[in-house]
Amino acid sequence: MSQGIQTIIFPVTDIARATPIFTALLGAEPVYEESFYVGYRVAGQDIGLDPNGHRKGMTGPVPYVEVEDIEATVAALLAAGARAQDEVKDVGGGKLIATVRDADGNVIGLAQTP
Repeated sequence: MSQGIQTIIFPVTDIARATPIFTALLGAEPVYEESFYVGYRVAGQDIGLDPNGHRKGMTGPVPYVEVEDIEATVAALLAAGARAQDEVKDVGGGKLIATVRDADGNVIGLAQTP
C-alpha cells in the first residue's frame, strides 16, 4: 500500500544558487545541507535538491511515493508495463529508493523508509 507522494526531488545544476531560491520559496531552512544534496521538510513533505540529478537522467522534478515494500512495488509496476530506470539502492540509514518510467517516459520514484 502506498502512503502517497512524500518526497519531491528537483535536479539542479548549481546547488549553491538553487538553495537560497528554494529557502525563499518554501519559507524554511534546509534540514539537511551537503554538497551532494539539500533537503527541506515542509508541512510533512520532503523537498530535495540533487546536483547530480541531470546526470542521472532527471529532466524535471521527480515525485517519490512512499511504499511499504519497494521490491514488491517495483515488480508490480514492471509487470504493469513500467520500465526500470534505477534499481533499488540504500541511500543511507536503511532508506531504499528506486525509479521506474511510466508508459509515457515520466520518472516515478519509490521510497521505503525503515
